[in-house]
Amino acid sequence: MKAAIVGGGVIGGGWAARFLLNGWNVAVFDPDPEAERKIDAVLANARRSLPALYDRPLPKEGRLTFHAQLAEAVSAAAWVQESVPERLDLKHKVFAEIADAAPVEAVIGSSTSGFKPSELNANGGRVIVAHPFNPVYLLPLVELVGEAAETKRAADILRTIGMFPLTLRKEIDAHIADRLLEAVWRESLWLVKDGVATTEEIDEAIRMGFGLRWAQMGLFETYRIAGGEAGMRHFLEQFGPALSWPWTKLMDVPEFTDELVDLISDQSDAQSGHLSIRELERLRDDNLVGMMRVLKASGSGAGGVINGHEATIGEGG
Repeated sequence: MKAAIVGGGVIGGGWAARFLLNGWNVAVFDPDPEAERKIDAVLANARRSLPALYDRPLPKEGRLTFHAQLAEAVSAAAWVQESVPERLDLKHKVFAEIADAAPVEAVIGSSTSGFKPSELNANGGRVIVAHPFNPVYLLPLVELVGEAAETKRAADILRTIGMFPLTLRKEIDAHIADRLLEAVWRESLWLVKDGVATTEEIDEAIRMGFGLRWAQMGLFETYRIAGGEAGMRHFLEQFGPALSWPWTKLMDVPEFTDELVDLISDQSDAQSGHLSIRELERLRDDNLVGMMRVLKASGSGAGGVINGHEATIGEGG
């Protein structure tokens, strides 16, 4: 099987690694002269981390090729994944080129974090949203939005490479996960701007507390437990009124002044500047593998996805 990756940045490189390490041949198109070097760096991380999730060998790695022409890259592909910058005009141009050259039966997915299928296909087309999370080669979630038959085909393929397709019931700006992340992000910006907390202190609040709970139970199941023996109804009755209290500024966004950008950047440098991006990526990957291995033992959350995928490794080829 062949996957074509159009746009070889962090996300495109992650897609390339996910397909490649699951036995697919991968063709990459990206006019960036540094694309091959960047994807090689992502692949190096993926090769040291993804196999560590499993207790049996992954399929033989596919063949990776780089192409100067988009048409050559997408030729004979079963899956085409667009991961170019978030500019609708650019995406429309790329989709038109893909439509002219890709097989009619190919799944055409977009990594867009915000645009809806109706916007992506405004000039005609059959593109679906296939929005992953970084690092794509480790995190299983892919949000699918689009025509039902196409999203079903996509979901069937994604499960074979160890991913968890989540098909949205209706299209909406920014899908599901990024809308949740945006709420936390906005509130965090206010906390920094108002001098309540530093970037490091906010990260500590997440990773030392609710972040650990979310990794294995999510939000609603966590709050069901918080309701005690009476369950979710009791939790809602007890804490629901707090939603009307003036705790948050979630509906407002702090102005991105030079001062705020400098403040956040300086705090981030102080927090993590002693590590290179590659060192941070490896730290992240090692931590993810460790936590996901624990989840694998119980079958909770992402661990259940790994177990299901592992049971099929080696089947059919």
